[in-house]
Amino acid sequence: MSLSVGIVGLPNVGKSTLFNALTEKQVAAENFPFCTIDPSVGVVAVPDARLDRLSEMSHSAKTIPAVVEFVDIAGLVKGASAGEGLGNQFLSNIRETDAIAEVVRIFDDTNITHVHGAVNPLEDIEVINLELIMADLQTVTKRLGGLEREVKRGDKQAIAEKTVLEKATQLLEAGKLLKPNVDEDEQKVLKLLGLITIKPILYVLNKKAGGYNFDEQSDERWHDLMQFFEETGAKYVCVDANVEGELRELAHEDQEVFRQEYGVLDNGINDLIRAGYDMLGLITYFTTGEPETRAWTVKKDSTAPQAGAAIHGDFEEKFIRAEVIGCEELLREGGYAGAREKGLLRLEGKEYLVQDGDVIIFKI
Repeated sequence: MSLSVGIVGLPNVGKSTLFNALTEKQVAAENFPFCTIDPSVGVVAVPDARLDRLSEMSHSAKTIPAVVEFVDIAGLVKGASAGEGLGNQFLSNIRETDAIAEVVRIFDDTNITHVHGAVNPLEDIEVINLELIMADLQTVTKRLGGLEREVKRGDKQAIAEKTVLEKATQLLEAGKLLKPNVDEDEQKVLKLLGLITIKPILYVLNKKAGGYNFDEQSDERWHDLMQFFEETGAKYVCVDANVEGELRELAHEDQEVFRQEYGVLDNGINDLIRAGYDMLGLITYFTTGEPETRAWTVKKDSTAPQAGAAIHGDFEEKFIRAEVIGCEELLREGGYAGAREKGLLRLEGKEYLVQDGDVIIFKI
């Protein structure tokens, strides 16, 4: 399953630095606007301690993690929806992703210029979201015009779509994102248009070790930002992109010392990857044995046959049943032999909904 998170933001907020820290794949990160022209793609392992424990238990020759794709997208500026800067390219690239990670600076540093002069994360969010809203409004307006002929003919599907699009128009004209304000059936209609604000958004708050960080200083800009998140129910993670980038170049045993030295104890990159995975509505199940232990990615509420399709299409088409046990149960018993002896493996059929952390043997 290939699902992607687009990393977006204004110029000079740490977008490309964050991408480098995520993927160790170098992209241009010079201190001036529009340095990232073509989107770069990185496939990132989802951190999961359960996978390593299962692999150790099974003495596996290979350990294969679940992954999520991150896309570094050209910086956005005011007027992007009207084609300013690299607006048309930006909008085209973000439409191809499944979710958005919106990067904003929450630190002051006179050595790093801000495209609008002063740093204000809430204003940055408003600029970015307004451009996304305006782009969607153009798409919806165009589609409404194209529906008129079918609506006049009394086409029921066109009439139903028009109702949804009229609601979307009202929301967008009011400056509101679509995702939290439409129901699931309406989302299905709107997704067909490739709308941007129907995608889930995660806000990535970029800090700087040793700098003037708004959260640490209880700055008014931090309180305004937190109020916005509380009122909208938006999700966010904090990360120091620069420190995380430097950590990637160190041996694992040296990273903890480095974190202590810079006072960055939380692993913001892992938090971001995990949050991106969750935002996409994904869960993980495992297969384990001596050849390999592997984490498989499926959508929440997938049935056992649908989950089997992640391995091979035949697993869905020829599914008979599955042996299932929770990861922690299997680890506690030290493997399948102990689990079978205690009767802990369950036989599940086609209607079983796979749970995060299940370890599964498919029978076909």
